[in-house]
Amino acid sequence: MPATADLHAMGQSIWLDNITRDMLNEGTIAGFIETMSVTGLTSNPSIFQKAIAGSQEYDDSIKKHLEAGLTGEALFFELAIEDLRRACDLFAPLHESTDGLDGWCSLEVSPLLANDTASTIDQAKKLHAKAERENLYIKVPCTPEGAPAIEELTFAGIPVNVTLIFSVEHYLRAAEAYTRGLERRVEAGLGVEGCSVASLFISRWDVLVSPKLPDALKNTCGLAIGGACYKAYVDWHESPRWKALEAKGALRQRLLFASTGTKDPELSDCLYVSGLAAPDTVNTMPDKTLKAFFDHGTLDGPLPPDGSLGLAMLERIAASGVDLDASGEQLQVEGASKFDDSWHALLADIESKSAALA
Repeated sequence: MPATADLHAMGQSIWLDNITRDMLNEGTIAGFIETMSVTGLTSNPSIFQKAIAGSQEYDDSIKKHLEAGLTGEALFFELAIEDLRRACDLFAPLHESTDGLDGWCSLEVSPLLANDTASTIDQAKKLHAKAERENLYIKVPCTPEGAPAIEELTFAGIPVNVTLIFSVEHYLRAAEAYTRGLERRVEAGLGVEGCSVASLFISRWDVLVSPKLPDALKNTCGLAIGGACYKAYVDWHESPRWKALEAKGALRQRLLFASTGTKDPELSDCLYVSGLAAPDTVNTMPDKTLKAFFDHGTLDGPLPPDGSLGLAMLERIAASGVDLDASGEQLQVEGASKFDDSWHALLADIESKSAALA
């Protein structure tokens, strides 16, 4: 069996961290589902910026929406939802067969709203309603202002992919928001139907921290953070508080390992897949990483649920002078800023294409 099938059999869902209209039209995503055990898909502003700027496949849709009077952000969301509806339909059989646990796609609210709770809630509700697909997550950042939005959206029955998580503290913020949203549903006499994932960004840790570390510790921080957050994830779902919700039928907010393509060409192209294999979690991979793991990936067994390897390594990294708490906050701020940059570039590309097509 290919390594992707082994990983799926272990209990970790494999999602694709990419979408383009070309991939939909050419059957690429359908092929990944059929041959590489892919059971979901994620997107973000950077992915759509590259997709729309690099293809003429969107031109006819842009013309149509221009004629309807749409421009800028409104036009973009029409294009994105067109793609994601098709992707959601590809994954709908998996969504049904797993009783709503898997088969998800994701659409992000405007990153410019990362520090605006009310506007995030409003846009998330509108986007989910507009898409008309029950297996569409709305991505909301795990900023201090994003947390109450995650809680409110969970209470309202909107499925949320919590993004921009970089640390155990961030993960616990996401878990608290999701759990509290479900508890409020119980208090209101509602069911605990709903689903969520908590997206932990991995590779950016090594990009930031490795230059500050001795050779023996370089490129160890990403996997260590992953191990520590996996322990926090396991512990959270063993708590009496969560067990009370689970007894009523609540689904876990699964930990999702994101940013799992290696940035350093000297590293294994499967490092963050082989090293973060764990049951009841998700790994969302760029297509390049997915193909590499399918071709020559290996598994060394699941992550230890006690976080022993990750916590021990983080102690060594901290002892080398790295402030892990400050680094986590820095990465979240920088991550939000990068999405802002991609958003502005995306809208500029749409404006340029609109002018040319008009």
